[in-house]
Amino acid sequence: MTRTLERPPKAAQPMLAGEKSRTETFLVKLFAVVPLLALAAAVPFAWGWGLGWTDVVLTVGFYFLTGLGVTIGFHRLFTHGAFKANRGLRVALALTGSMAMQGPVIGWVADHRRHHAFADRDGDPHSPWRYGTSAAALAKGFWHAHMGWLFEREKTNAQRFAPDLLADRDIVRIDRWFPALTVVTLLSPALIGGLVTISWWGALTAFFWASLVRVAVLHHVTWSVNSLCHLIGERPYAARDKSANFWPLAIASMGESWHNSHHADPTGARHGVRRGQLDVSARIIWAFEKLGWATDVHWPKPGRLDRKLNPGYHPAHRGPRTAAGAAGQCDPRSRTPRSRL
Repeated sequence: MTRTLERPPKAAQPMLAGEKSRTETFLVKLFAVVPLLALAAAVPFAWGWGLGWTDVVLTVGFYFLTGLGVTIGFHRLFTHGAFKANRGLRVALALTGSMAMQGPVIGWVADHRRHHAFADRDGDPHSPWRYGTSAAALAKGFWHAHMGWLFEREKTNAQRFAPDLLADRDIVRIDRWFPALTVVTLLSPALIGGLVTISWWGALTAFFWASLVRVAVLHHVTWSVNSLCHLIGERPYAARDKSANFWPLAIASMGESWHNSHHADPTGARHGVRRGQLDVSARIIWAFEKLGWATDVHWPKPGRLDRKLNPGYHPAHRGPRTAAGAAGQCDPRSRTPRSRL
């Protein structure tokens, strides 16, 4: 009698993949600190001189271009699969997200998927509740969640948290291009500013505002979602963690600060799900869908989020938005989001 041997269960991939090299750690500190110093110098630098309309337009333009690459691309598409994108859009979002200087796309996604898997528990790379609940512990936790975690040597294992991206040739190639894209995002504003003003001074001020200050502001807005949006704000929906909706950051974060809503429905394409909650990223995903570039978009399903409302939370006449472009109307193609990581 022949006995069939069963394969042993596949061992789970470890959470970490060693440590960052000294060079990687140095570059993280460099690109986190230098733009911050530029931001600190911005007010006296701009007091009466050193800021023109060309600088303003370039700063705002590059801020939203690269920021949306992170919010729509790195976060909603690559991390959570909130929609499917054609190849051109996937590549464009990976490129512009990389130009935000928040790290290569695969590492960014691996870190964020790990955050969702262990949100505010052991294993979360950036929980502000890591050290306890006392005032001193939360102050230390705020620093850790905001930017301190970036300086640690541990490296999230992409084989465990982002195997799909490791199998995508386009994304792997763009991930390797990160150093070159960092040069592009820093020098492009200076080049444009110099050409528009026909001056080296115009190139210098554009570099200061649209490169250094822009990167610093976008860094700290993004990092505030990790820190502030797990400490303060409204928690209308039941979630496994302390995520919160923090409305003052809604525009600057392009909809990412509706963080409790996002953690209640991680694969939803819209985070600002209630009427009046601005979510620029969702509006643009809606436009991509209309153009045929995005498909299988996971818009909020009527009633699903309301069933997750915490007891005692009764917003008057402010039901969930069901699609980015039509207030209160259900997209007939909407579907129940897939389970969280």
